[in-house]
Amino acid sequence: MILHTYFRSSAAWRVRIVLALKGVETELAFQHLRRAEQLSATYRAVNPQGLVPSLILDDGTVLTQSLAICEYLDETFPNPPLLPRDLVERAHVRAFAQAIACDIHPVQNLRVLKALEALGHGEETRQAWAAGVIADGFDALEALVRDRTTAFAFGDSPSLADVLLVPQMANARRFGVELRWPRLQEIEQACMALPAFADTRPDRQPDAE
Repeated sequence: MILHTYFRSSAAWRVRIVLALKGVETELAFQHLRRAEQLSATYRAVNPQGLVPSLILDDGTVLTQSLAICEYLDETFPNPPLLPRDLVERAHVRAFAQAIACDIHPVQNLRVLKALEALGHGEETRQAWAAGVIADGFDALEALVRDRTTAFAFGDSPSLADVLLVPQMANARRFGVELRWPRLQEIEQACMALPAFADTRPDRQPDAE
């Protein structure tokens, strides 16, 4: 398999975490987002959206969108599982993950920030807006897991929720958000003690700058 990735992409980091948790090795192909390599005709032939990550399977099939890729990997390589067996808990994990992927993260996407810049919004305004969205989202995430006493967000082993949370915590720091959510920080610490999370960090990637 080939994973198209970029070291600073939190969406690509999610997939790197899952691959590491599952013990699945892939070849890495790098798309430098700030140089717009993902918008080339060559890469658009792989992923028409011009986004990372993309995962090319052994038979040439291309998978896109990080959550879809993560769930494919979880179903193809079921151990360790990333979703609980209990259907209600499974819905809670998916809701937590989707809150990040659908509601919090998109406004820090490079395309969105460049669009805001083109509309005349300065860097300070863009940073403040992104930081505000993260803070509001984290308030909700903290409330969702505040009363849970497990090491990770929804259990004693990492789930899809943790896979989404850790890269978003890094995004929060990058946008200058003061981390004031003790439960989220506890979860992050538990995750970063595992090689699957620590070794896939952006600064440890071959294309890191």
